[in-house]
Amino acid sequence: MTDTSQASGASATRPPADPRGGLFKAVELATGVLAAIRPDQYDQGTPCPEYSVRDLANHLVSVLRRLTVLGSGGSFMSVPNLAPDVADGAWADTWTGAAKEFDAVWSDPAVLGRQIALPWGPVPGAVASVIYTNEFVLHIWDIAKATGQSPQWAPEVLAAPLAVMQRAVPAEPRGGQVPFGPVVEVHEDAPDIDKLVGWYGRRP
Repeated sequence: MTDTSQASGASATRPPADPRGGLFKAVELATGVLAAIRPDQYDQGTPCPEYSVRDLANHLVSVLRRLTVLGSGGSFMSVPNLAPDVADGAWADTWTGAAKEFDAVWSDPAVLGRQIALPWGPVPGAVASVIYTNEFVLHIWDIAKATGQSPQWAPEVLAAPLAVMQRAVPAEPRGGQVPFGPVVEVHEDAPDIDKLVGWYGRRP
């Protein structure tokens, strides 16, 4: 599974002074997308190679839990990459509960300057906010694409990821330590979500 948080590492610099608005809206958007997954779609493939809808739903829950732990000063590795305790179809309900814990931590303005301990090194909370907004957006899009959903992407959700994407992951090289395919070119008038996912090697 593509760990977009790691690939979007420390080069995601100069985010807005407080980019949490997009992060909170991405968390909110995921609830509806997870709730709309049908049982017959659980085993379907997704644009995230080799991973099913079920895998990505479990991964999203883990990422939200991990971000709460990180914002509280905890360890990245203390949260597994997939959520083993979440039953099929329970992702939206689990997400809602996890989102309350996330809000309690990330609503505190002090988190913006807090050092968040990521595997490649600490970053300020403001930078981590952009990194994880990007991860949520890409995987929400992956699930939506695989399940025939068309979520409404608020400009605030996409603003920070779009602003840093070319610095976070350059067009070349791709593959190996940069776990994305080649940039997929989109029309200059394409929706912002298409520009973002195309940069990360997804075909809108």
